[in-house]
Amino acid sequence: MRPRPLRHHAALRGGSDESKRSRGGTRGEATNTVRYRDRETGELGYERVFGADALHFLYETRRGGLLRTGLRRRAVSRLYGLLQRRGASRRRIPDFVAGLGIDASEAELPLEAYRSLDDFFTRRLKPGVRPVDPDPRVLVFPADGRVLVYPRLDGVRLRVKGCSVDLDELLGDREAASRFRDGTAVVVRLAPADYHRFHFPDGGEAGNARPIRGPLESVHAIALDAGSQSLHNKREVTWISSRGFGQLAIVEVGAMLVGTIVQTYAPGPVTRGQEKGYFRFGGSTVVLLLEPGRLCLDADLIEASAAGLETRVKMGTRIGEAP
Repeated sequence: MRPRPLRHHAALRGGSDESKRSRGGTRGEATNTVRYRDRETGELGYERVFGADALHFLYETRRGGLLRTGLRRRAVSRLYGLLQRRGASRRRIPDFVAGLGIDASEAELPLEAYRSLDDFFTRRLKPGVRPVDPDPRVLVFPADGRVLVYPRLDGVRLRVKGCSVDLDELLGDREAASRFRDGTAVVVRLAPADYHRFHFPDGGEAGNARPIRGPLESVHAIALDAGSQSLHNKREVTWISSRGFGQLAIVEVGAMLVGTIVQTYAPGPVTRGQEKGYFRFGGSTVVLLLEPGRLCLDADLIEASAAGLETRVKMGTRIGEAP
């Protein structure tokens, strides 16, 4: 099924500043929502931000900046993750679901069956909830989330709501990055409300995931608006010789207080839509990189991204197709 055409909302006419984050009231107040376009309906929506007040404090105040320096330490991140995996945290699941508007009916298990908040966060979904586009000419999204696309990497830096990074920095390998000059990038930001397992966008042969270390930062738009360089975070890069789109790279990016990236696949033959891994508690990002001339992105994604507006998408739906 093809996506609905892009509607020309005021947010698009107003450009990227309008689409970043809704503010109101006195100076410094924020509505704790982030605007996006829902691809299924074509309508604008507002993301409910988990821990928005904490994000504003950490990234928009001097004292928060000092505290953030300590939170970037991996020991702190590991401790926070352990707390979310304790059995006592399961009591927070109903409020987490209600507060973020999560559709619990999609989850593989009933809420009471999850042993901790992290156990629910890394949940699988019921079979058939995320059908994968079967057309071999189509590349599919590897995860649920909010997406920005870059049709041509002609010397521009990848941007995620104010964070910018070049291919050399992202991959940690200048020679590898050269394959994607004038190529295409797809950046999918996963919010805490999203399904946090990621999948292969096409079948083929997958190599080992290569870890790249870096300081942990939030990948949320609030943090990125404040200049957080989230794509310098811990990340893992996997190369795939795909069936329909040549050599492509998948980069998983960890975020502050979540850094853990778990790979569940075995290197070798993989299939479109096959689970690749998951992120532990928090919000994270998946980046796809393709060589020049391999992918024609869908027009609605290009237009929304050019206006600085993220598009909410689901795993298994189309990104575009081979030329």
